Amino acid sequence: MNSLYRLVPRVWLSAGKFNQWPIKRCYAQPVKRFYKQTSVLYNDGKYEVTLDQRKLKTPKGAPFTVKSEPLAIAVATEFDSQKEHIERSKMHLSALCFTAIDNPNNHTKIDMVNYLLNYIPTDTVLFQYDDEKDLHELQRNEWDPIIEWFNERYDTKLKKTMDITPPNVSGEDKMKISKYLLSHGEEVLHGFVFAVDTLKSVILAFAAIDQRISVDKAVTLARLEEEYQLKFWGRVEWAHDLSQQELQARLAASVLFVHLNRSEYFKKEKIII
Repeated sequence: MNSLYRLVPRVWLSAGKFNQWPIKRCYAQPVKRFYKQTSVLYNDGKYEVTLDQRKLKTPKGAPFTVKSEPLAIAVATEFDSQKEHIERSKMHLSALCFTAIDNPNNHTKIDMVNYLLNYIPTDTVLFQYDDEKDLHELQRNEWDPIIEWFNERYDTKLKKTMDITPPNVSGEDKMKISKYLLSHGEEVLHGFVFAVDTLKSVILAFAAIDQRISVDKAVTLARLEEEYQLKFWGRVEWAHDLSQQELQARLAASVLFVHLNRSEYFKKEKIII
């Protein structure tokens, strides 16, 4: 059998007795690092990443090419930072590039814009509750300024809701946000989607990408209610810390991906000798 999989024997529990028929479960083994060096090449107006002179390819077998040299360097660095095994689950920047190149779900710009617009009525920061005074005060102090900033920045009139009823988002507001999003390329929109999925909030994602707030602050605000509840119910330190660090890593990759895919990073400087 393929060496990428291992067989783990299991037993069945049936009618109160152990049945000795084994169940085979296949798990993908981590891929061992098979290269020593990484580098970046400029070819035909785009940048490629090589692993020991072999050109990097996407999961679907397409050549890895990006328009931004800093982005290519960042991906090469991500591969170079791997140790004995390649931990793909932690290579968020590479994963974003692969998704943008392969587009496995065949999403168009309109698909991604509609996805983001439909996310707004479920935005984390627009749902606030006044049944717990301390929590509501915390939400009001931390979330309201971000909502106000978003409305001023994008000329919208988004309003929070104080119950489970989704807030109303006007057609005019959707049009303004849609126009802004459509001004970006498909690659950038993949970054927006990844950021929104990470934070469960369009407003916080936009604030982080616009550098209105830091990545750490955005994650803290996204976890505001959870952190509040943990004060009363306790926390498993390592589990919650890992969760927060994972969100920070995902969001940082999203923000970097968006910025490095904007046109100002596409110019290759001429070296005059």
